[in-house]
Amino acid sequence: MEPHRSHPRIEASVPTCYATRGHMTMRLISWNVNGIRAVEKKGFLNWLQSAHPDVLCLQETKAHHEQLSDALLHPLNYETHWEYPERKGYSGVAVFSRPGPEDISRGFGVDQFDAEGRVLVSRYPQFTLFNVYFPNGKMNEERLRYKMAFYEAFLEHLKGLLALGERLVVCGDYNTAHKEIDLSHPKENVKVSGFLPEERDWMDRLVAAGFADSFRLFNGNGGNYTWWDMRTRARERNIGWRLDYFFVSENLVSSVTEAGILSDVYGSDHCPVSLTLNV
Repeated sequence: MEPHRSHPRIEASVPTCYATRGHMTMRLISWNVNGIRAVEKKGFLNWLQSAHPDVLCLQETKAHHEQLSDALLHPLNYETHWEYPERKGYSGVAVFSRPGPEDISRGFGVDQFDAEGRVLVSRYPQFTLFNVYFPNGKMNEERLRYKMAFYEAFLEHLKGLLALGERLVVCGDYNTAHKEIDLSHPKENVKVSGFLPEERDWMDRLVAAGFADSFRLFNGNGGNYTWWDMRTRARERNIGWRLDYFFVSENLVSSVTEAGILSDVYGSDHCPVSLTLNV
């Protein structure tokens, strides 16, 4: 189906930007679904069973527990964990996992950020997984300040865990394109939130702190995006931004065997991204 139709189906699960260098052990997928109830109507649960990741991280679920169907709360072969914001119809993240994590926690300990339901932390024997829906700063200056404050507090939290020797995976919608190669029209967007110098500098500092962009371990090419403006049918022309990432701590880089962009999966204005770890 074409992405501009009113009710597109969620389609294929094979990554179109795919590389591998070893045996697949644990496959993770991250996807900003822009409303879990909307994608459920487009075949999300069938896609989940077809793609069958070991862990699926969702962002911008936009639903509280009482608004979710039993099929979403208890899908075949998965246990699910949800984090909700105080405000309904906004934000929210979820993790679908098989096997289930050893432990799960919500937020990262800062009330002003945790109130928006943006972070779920899943702990597995081999690594700790952060599923994060980072704030969008486009609305106004106040939201941009909020985004940058979130960035700073979250990075400090990660640094503390790295200092303890933890192995970390940080996935989600970062709401920033890191490099010029990560969006179609960089020159035209240097003053737009999502590609501001201070936002990109934060991602540089994330790397400097000890993280690697998993996709760039395999693919250094342009034209690989994860978000397109639906109003302008930009996806048909691949005029997009790469906003969705799996960053891994340096002590996990040797375990990364695949990183992909599932650009043939529809249902949202974002497409999923994938990571495979041999741990």
